[in-house]
Amino acid sequence: MRIGELAARAGTTTRTLRYYESRGLLPARRSGNGYRTYDEDDLKLLRQIRTLQDFGFDLEETRPFVECLRAGHPEGDTCPASLAVYRRKLDELDVLIGELEAVRAEIGVRLATAGGEPPLCELGGQKL
Repeated sequence: MRIGELAARAGTTTRTLRYYESRGLLPARRSGNGYRTYDEDDLKLLRQIRTLQDFGFDLEETRPFVECLRAGHPEGDTCPASLAVYRRKLDELDVLIGELEAVRAEIGVRLATAGGEPPLCELGGQKL
C-alpha cells in the first residue's frame, strides 16, 4: 500500500509517517516508480506505536516494541527490552501517583484549616 492508504488505515497523517521513517521506526521501502510502499506488518508497527503513545510513552520508548515486532515476534511486548520499558514506565507512574496523593492530602489539610469540610478519600470513603 502507499503512504496515504497506510496513514488512513492507521488513523494518522502522512507527515507523521515520514517522521517515523526519519527516526528509523518505519521502514523506508520504495517501489520502482519511487513511491513509498508498506504492508500489513508496517500497519501493525504503527498500531503498536500509537497504542503506546496513547498510554503516555514517548516515541523513543516505543523503539524496543517496534524492534521486537521486526524480529518476527507476534507481539511487540514479548522481548526483554520491551518488558524493561514497561517496568520503567510502571516505576514512573508509581512515583507520579505518590506525588499526586501527597498533593491531594495537602489540599485536604488546607481545606480543613480554611473552615471547609475535608474531602472524603475516594478509595476508602474516609476523611483525610
